[in-house]
Amino acid sequence: MKTVIFTDKAPKAIGPYSQAIEINGMLFVSGQIPIDPATSKIVDGGIKEQTEQVMKNIGAILAEAGYSFADVVKSTCLLSDMDNFAAMNEVYGKYYPESSPARAAYGVVKLPLGALIEIETIAGR
Repeated sequence: MKTVIFTDKAPKAIGPYSQAIEINGMLFVSGQIPIDPATSKIVDGGIKEQTEQVMKNIGAILAEAGYSFADVVKSTCLLSDMDNFAAMNEVYGKYYPESSPARAAYGVVKLPLGALIEIETIAGR
């Protein structure tokens, strides 16, 4: 059975998608950009601040569905500039101190609302 996950502790969807979908013990978290859910705006700062906000948003969605970062099995990171990879990786790594998930990272031409980063996540039990 498919369950739509929503929390007001993460940004509302800015298009026709859900924050996350859970089905058969798997949670598929839509790509999160660095929007502060309290202001509905991209956070100030550079890649480190934006990555931190993205990870907070993912964490809020995981928690709403009863998951944690320890349950994450795959992430896809989209960066508007691959020169930001090392700084993004430094922040991202704090959330996965052990058993890091599988991951792909891509440089893209442009992200929604001028974000520097977007991360989608899959978790499983």
